[in-house]
Amino acid sequence: MEKQLERKKPQSAGIPMAGGIAFTFLIAFLGFWLAKVPGLNIVGQLACAIIIAIIFRQFFGYPEAIRPGIAFSSKRLLRAAIILYGLKLNIAVVLQDGLGLLAKDVGVIIFAILVTVWIAKRLKANPTISLLLGVGTGVCGAAAIAAVAPIIKSKDEDTAISVGIIALVGTVFAIAYTLLRPILPLTDVEFGIWSGMSLHEIAQVILAADVGGEDALAIGLLAKLGRVFLLIPLCFVFMYWMKRKSAGDNTAAKIEFPWFLIGFIIMSVIGSYVLGHAIPYPEEVKSFVTSVTSWLLTAAMVGLGLNVSLGDLKTKALKPLIAMLITSLALSILVFFII
Repeated sequence: MEKQLERKKPQSAGIPMAGGIAFTFLIAFLGFWLAKVPGLNIVGQLACAIIIAIIFRQFFGYPEAIRPGIAFSSKRLLRAAIILYGLKLNIAVVLQDGLGLLAKDVGVIIFAILVTVWIAKRLKANPTISLLLGVGTGVCGAAAIAAVAPIIKSKDEDTAISVGIIALVGTVFAIAYTLLRPILPLTDVEFGIWSGMSLHEIAQVILAADVGGEDALAIGLLAKLGRVFLLIPLCFVFMYWMKRKSAGDNTAAKIEFPWFLIGFIIMSVIGSYVLGHAIPYPEEVKSFVTSVTSWLLTAAMVGLGLNVSLGDLKTKALKPLIAMLITSLALSILVFFII
């Protein structure tokens, strides 16, 4: 009898895990279909899924019975998505054709982080959310926030709020760029650089720069890839900063090395020098990997979004949002005049 009970325990323990993972993918799937609705298709699957997760939490509470699986999605699947995200970064192209843009990208990242944090201090905004929004604005949106969050020990709800804000605001800016294109005194190439150096997500750069044609899109993605490339040294800077910050309170040993960042670097190298060179990498396979990455990231963000309450949004999100809006607008103006 005891042996039978022991055999049943692993099976019952696996139900919360499998159920939680399946639940995050279910909401990700709902977000996918919601993003097909006219108007919301511009917002994208990620933002739609987070919104659904937050609404579910408000009406039904956190699904405690399947917490292990949700936690797995928000942590393990998130790291897997970031590792696969490395395939989007073509290091060879950045170093060969984008060194000039890369220097300006450094300035963009420093400006975005410092200005967001500075404004947030003046507004007495939540410092963690503000810092994450500065990173997302300067580097590459949700992916950058997801990479930096565990390093600075961000709470899940703070990470989810930051991702939701960056996705929604970045989309608004991308739409504004497309509307402004006909009246701006910029060449197609200049418009592409402007989009790539100042918009938040890769998808948003594609949305905006595509209006300027193939040349605008190509140079826009190159400028954006430079910012993605700089995520690597930026993470090491934050690791050093956290160790210095914790040196006086005996918590330095608790700062874990983000091993997923090594995976990100390895996948970047493979995508840049192996796939398509030593190993064939058909467009169909590339599209499949991109789709898997997107679904993993969305499921992970659902897990984080379930930790958010409307009370958190009211008390935590407004002031960081204002700081980010001001910074994003200032960044757009600055890049416009330096290209």
